[in-house]
Amino acid sequence: MDSTPSPKASDGLSDRPRHNEPWPEHSAEIRKDLQRLDRKQWWMWSSAVMIILLLTIGMASFSFPSLMRMGEGTYSFFLSQAVRGLVGMVLIFSVYTIYQQHLINRIRGQLADQMNSMARVETLTQEVYKLAVLDPLTSLHNRRAGEQRLVEEIARSRRHARPLTLILLDIDNLKHCNDHFGHEAGDNMLRSFSERLRRAIRGSDMAVRLGGDEFMIILPECRAEEVRHVLGRLEGLQIEYAGKKIEVTFACGWADYHPGESAQELLKRADDALYADKRSGKERGSKRFVFPIPAPVANVPQS
Repeated sequence: MDSTPSPKASDGLSDRPRHNEPWPEHSAEIRKDLQRLDRKQWWMWSSAVMIILLLTIGMASFSFPSLMRMGEGTYSFFLSQAVRGLVGMVLIFSVYTIYQQHLINRIRGQLADQMNSMARVETLTQEVYKLAVLDPLTSLHNRRAGEQRLVEEIARSRRHARPLTLILLDIDNLKHCNDHFGHEAGDNMLRSFSERLRRAIRGSDMAVRLGGDEFMIILPECRAEEVRHVLGRLEGLQIEYAGKKIEVTFACGWADYHPGESAQELLKRADDALYADKRSGKERGSKRFVFPIPAPVANVPQS
């Protein structure tokens, strides 16, 4: 595992369906393009109408003398008829182009309304996704999404015979912080710890808030001896509230996946390791973790 966190690791939505460009932004660009098209089309049709009117006036001006002299010859009569027909055709064409322009504008308006509706649907879809799989306070994945991902990673580990590590974390002093500084300070502690957690893992890993002060990290293809690098990045966190610095400490327990065991069995072993670390921390008078806890198991053999 790379010692430097991937830039993707800072994204709290690393497992979300990604798009090359968010739809609302893309829709806004389309609307801007349509507006530019409207302006260009307006100038084009304005110029066309102006030219048609000038042509009509010009042709009509040549026919005025002949129209005033109706009996001077056949040539004048036919010229007058031709000019009148030309003027009539120009007027019909002008009316037709204006009608077509009206239809185009109406279709463009309907298209813009449809894009706005799709953008609202996309926004609602993203909000529903957040409610379904993300924790609203920390923006980490929630328990349901974490348990589903764990089952998927176990299946992948079985299929490809690759290692899988599960870490459970429990913040020590959240209740103390809530009791002495209020729940706002406790929420700040949870958000700060979650942000540190996102930075500590890779883009392929998954950080989960199980509830309260409990967290879970799923580390696919992570060797057991490298778990300490992840935990080491979580140390030394402090938050400042009401002019006081509060140190954020935690207990942790981790377990490697054993071939053939279920997600519940893996969670149980990691949970046992977590409570073992809590008990040892109380005996030491400190809840700082020490390495190794628990002793790493043998890596899953590579195929």
